[in-house]
Amino acid sequence: MTYHVIYDGNCNLCVTLVQLLEILDQGHQFTYIPMQDEQGLSHFAITPGECNLGMILIDGNQPNHRWQGSDAAEEIGRLLPAGGIFVATYRALPGLKWIGDRLYEQVRDHRYLLFGKRSTPYQSTYPSCCTKGKCNL
Repeated sequence: MTYHVIYDGNCNLCVTLVQLLEILDQGHQFTYIPMQDEQGLSHFAITPGECNLGMILIDGNQPNHRWQGSDAAEEIGRLLPAGGIFVATYRALPGLKWIGDRLYEQVRDHRYLLFGKRSTPYQSTYPSCCTKGKCNL
């Protein structure tokens, strides 16, 4: 099963997390589309403005099934080996998800100030089939 991760290719934090995910997953489950790739986004009917609400995870088998923001981060964690245990615990502890959601929003809204901005978008080692105008959906 393939999932498409839409991330901010100009955000240093986002790129670092994508690079870590590339190392952990090695392209087995996840492919990547920077939110600056408007052609890639258009294949999923996502506008650049929608990306302002945070990263997006799209189920490659059911493209209408998607997660955004902290929910996307949790789903990615759940899909990683042994990640389901940690995500289930995180979700079960009272108030922790609410705090995590608020923290995600703060980091999302201040990411360039906190972590810096790249001059050109990062292009993943494992690009989605829908990047740069090529898509076979």
